[in-house]
Amino acid sequence: MNILSKITDKNPKAGIAIDYILVLIGSAIIAIAFNVFLLPNEVASGGVSGISTITKSVLGWEPAYVQWAFNIPLFIAGVILLGKQFGLKTLVGTVFLPFVVFLTKHWEPWTNDALLGALFGGIGIGLGLGIVFRGKASTGGTDLAAQIINKYTGFTLGRCVVMIDGLIVLTAALVFDIGKALYALIGLYVTSKTIDLVQVGFGRSKMAMIITNNQEEVRQGILNKIDRGVTKLSAYGGFTDHERPVLMCVVDQTEFTKLKQLVKTLDPSAFVVVMDAAEVLGEGFKRA
Repeated sequence: MNILSKITDKNPKAGIAIDYILVLIGSAIIAIAFNVFLLPNEVASGGVSGISTITKSVLGWEPAYVQWAFNIPLFIAGVILLGKQFGLKTLVGTVFLPFVVFLTKHWEPWTNDALLGALFGGIGIGLGLGIVFRGKASTGGTDLAAQIINKYTGFTLGRCVVMIDGLIVLTAALVFDIGKALYALIGLYVTSKTIDLVQVGFGRSKMAMIITNNQEEVRQGILNKIDRGVTKLSAYGGFTDHERPVLMCVVDQTEFTKLKQLVKTLDPSAFVVVMDAAEVLGEGFKRA
């Protein structure tokens, strides 16, 4: 996505076009995953697609029509709460996704195993939603509601999707059976994790908090030998009440072993706390 960021920085119009392309690609992936994995195996893993799976089984209604019908009020809510530009891109996703569902409704299932359908359907839905979210839009339905909750609460998009769609899975348990509901939960979990993966990326970093008596040597070592920035935080020892500055450093996972060896060499008695940093934005890492 760094390449896309450079393009959008230089040409805002190109950035808008890329957003719409991401919405179309993501919507198509969702629609195909729904038709070849979820619908034929009656895996209602949340969302308007899950509702359409239930209504298809019980009432025989065409899933594409159901999805269009449910998306209309949620689209209106998106325009009001998330802005007209967001609403326009969401309109594209709202219309295009059910359209692809309709076009691919005669495709043969890629598996008749409910577990495989839940797993790969969840991956497909999560991948598509993640791409659409990267386009700063939504495909309508409950993923739009997840965007609204994400904006006003700060919860991750994956967690928002789980909270909303869990109610639909409970409905599926009543309509189908407990087994199908359990498969739906598997699909929902995989969808959530895939969304977060697409949003954050595959890269993982480590954040180290270092308390050392040789802070200047450690600081210089990190700056010169690892070529990473260091932030000095003011802190006081809880037992001694003496000032003990803390060095904070973020490194790539591949550089973490080198950092540990460096600190151990310069101060074997250093106290080091290490945490995972799922996403790091700024110089030396990826851009926003």
